[in-house]
Amino acid sequence: MTNLVLLRHGESIYNKENRFTGWTDADLSEKGIQEAKQAGKILKKVGYTFDVAFASLLKRAIRTLWIVKDEMNLMWLPVTISWKLNERHYGALQGLNKAEVAAIYGEAQVLKWRRSFDVRPPKLKKTDPRYAGNDPMYKDLDSKDIPLAESLKDAMERILPYWHEAIAPLILSDKRVIISAHGNTIRALIKYLDNVSDVDIMDINIPMGIPLIYELDESLKPIKNYYLDNPDEIKQATRTMALQEKRYDISLPCIQWRGAR
Repeated sequence: MTNLVLLRHGESIYNKENRFTGWTDADLSEKGIQEAKQAGKILKKVGYTFDVAFASLLKRAIRTLWIVKDEMNLMWLPVTISWKLNERHYGALQGLNKAEVAAIYGEAQVLKWRRSFDVRPPKLKKTDPRYAGNDPMYKDLDSKDIPLAESLKDAMERILPYWHEAIAPLILSDKRVIISAHGNTIRALIKYLDNVSDVDIMDINIPMGIPLIYELDESLKPIKNYYLDNPDEIKQATRTMALQEKRYDISLPCIQWRGAR
């Protein structure tokens, strides 16, 4: 058995302003910085350490990981950064206030754009200043790989190959892995790992800055998952981690999905 840690970045400036973010490179807010610090403190307290880390190309995920590593005294930890772990692309909605968009299109439509599995938001035009192809961050990407809008299904189609090619082999070779990414990146991994239906995935929301632990068997099938956000869970995890060496072989209480947070 091995553990995988998934971490959604702390609150970003766009989160604070209730804006659609997507591939917009919004930085952490002050609250987001504190959330990242707390995540690092909790992981250190429980006894976690890592051999390798992954993050998206977006600064809110990278900075969250930097802060976590600093709190854990792991600044030396190798980090692999990839656009394939980016948040799903919200198309022409990026940068717009969610409440204002809901007032125009209706809450039901906005909910479909935000939570459904295969519904894309309106596409961004390549002539739009927000088009990622204008950003030097993506200068080495083929234009066909730069989305104009994505559903969660679309995002999974770039995330899962990266999981299979780059991340899963490391876990299978006993590397302890943390992934700092985004709400929909993590939803995509949850959908795959837990075989969540297209309908049920709508009800899964990922809290910011709270470590999500997956205990995986030798074939990377989930045994259980839980957030390190409850004092009793943290206390139990601390006791457990103290008894474990590199390979985690003691079970923690099973804490199932608790719905939207």
